[in-house]
Amino acid sequence: MSTVEGVQITGASHERDDEVLTPRALELIARLHRELNPRRLELLAARQERVRALADGGSLDFLPETAAIREDDSWQVGAPAPGLVDRRVEMTGPTDRKMTINALNSGAKVWLADHEDANTPLWENVVGGQLNLLDATNRTIDFTSPEGKQYTLKPDEELATIVVRPRGWHLPEKHILVDGQETSGSLVDFALYVATAGMRQLEKGLGPYFYLPKMESHLEARLWNDAFNLAQDFLGIPRGTIRATVLIETYPAAFEMEEILYELREHSAGLNAGRWDYMFSVIKMFRTRGDEFLLPDRNSVTMTVPFMRAYTELLVRTCHKRGAHAIGGMAAFIPSKDPEVNEQAFAKVKADKDREAGDGFDGSWVAHPGMVEICREAFTAVLGDRPNQLDKKREDVHVTAEQLLDVRSTPGEVTEAGLRSNISVGIQYLESWLRGTGAVGINNMMEDAATAEISRSQVWQWLHNGVQLADGPTVTRELVEKVIEEEMGRIAEARGESFAGGRWDDARALFTEMALADEYPDFLTLPAYQRMP
Repeated sequence: MSTVEGVQITGASHERDDEVLTPRALELIARLHRELNPRRLELLAARQERVRALADGGSLDFLPETAAIREDDSWQVGAPAPGLVDRRVEMTGPTDRKMTINALNSGAKVWLADHEDANTPLWENVVGGQLNLLDATNRTIDFTSPEGKQYTLKPDEELATIVVRPRGWHLPEKHILVDGQETSGSLVDFALYVATAGMRQLEKGLGPYFYLPKMESHLEARLWNDAFNLAQDFLGIPRGTIRATVLIETYPAAFEMEEILYELREHSAGLNAGRWDYMFSVIKMFRTRGDEFLLPDRNSVTMTVPFMRAYTELLVRTCHKRGAHAIGGMAAFIPSKDPEVNEQAFAKVKADKDREAGDGFDGSWVAHPGMVEICREAFTAVLGDRPNQLDKKREDVHVTAEQLLDVRSTPGEVTEAGLRSNISVGIQYLESWLRGTGAVGINNMMEDAATAEISRSQVWQWLHNGVQLADGPTVTRELVEKVIEEEMGRIAEARGESFAGGRWDDARALFTEMALADEYPDFLTLPAYQRMP
């Protein structure tokens, strides 16, 4: 039901839904859908055309038709918005009630409030997460754990700035229909926030800020910019009030960084290096090209291998050339009760953050409050009292298309341990996702949907390119099915009695379907979403 003409809500109603599903928010969703959804679908079709061209032997390169934008040194993005000047450490996580409080209290400068990879689009999460953001903005949020521990917010001046990540352009929202059509998950998440908690942020001297995921072209950034302008005009706020940081986490987007900043100019807050999804996109784009784009075990693909190094160096140079923040990648480690495990992991995280700070990044991501301090120390050692490194132009960096495409030189092997890890972690994550939890601690790492995507993609790539394991046989369908069976047995043994209450059969079936499919499915989350109520 809905009071807005042409809008139908099919999701179950919950207490206080009307505070988020307001007439103004629903009218904005309707306007965005009617004006922009046809272009969204055209752009998604263009993605498929690009993949077909690459399969036919094409390649990626900097666009000749936009060379004038890259060569014009006169344009800059807007000055950093209030609350986004100093971003030396950013906390990420879903918008459940406990996480919302912990993330805002974490000591990070920014909280990425995630409605995408660390979330699952259960209807109650879609609306409930927005309600938690509204309560946090109104300072009416609290939480009491089953054990009786109480969680409340620190004073406003100590809280992280909220930056919301909506779903990617490819994901629908099946619970809100406009004129009988499913809406865009991206536009729903955006509209519900900007029309409710986002407007309250303006009263606090901040604004509605966003992280934009999984874009593959500057034309997709232009679509977001048009959505921002439509929403700002509709809500009666000045253009440029909304700000957005774009995750450069697809292979094609790495070749269009300047154009993406240009399209969002007055709304731009920078770019971020999304490492796991970037690897996933490398496989997706060139999945049929054999050894040329074959990745070894995912844990051996570090940020210092040549093609990843080229990508991050170009990102910093591009951002600082245009006055935009460059934000580094995720430290996904979760502190353990084992001191030896912590010591080794903290050393790796410190080295990673020291490298990013030294390269000129203005800040970086962590996935757990216990990692905030190590990230802050790394950046403060370089920044001192300065809020950012926008003055570090990195004019020494000159990255070519060939360097971005140099996957072949990546060191590492495809091993049985890597195959087993992909299968075990992928299935464990999917089981949690199907139950409604999108951020999952597995083996002392905070995993999200990118984990499942890279895991099933590597299995698919190794299988369909006939890869031989460095320490074993060739990857075949029979071997993958055998390992799935064995890893499911190990999971069941480790879980004990709790195993019976999960969605393990669904998770196994979905992972197997994705990994063994003749044709590579673009996103695991699309068929997974159809298995959700």
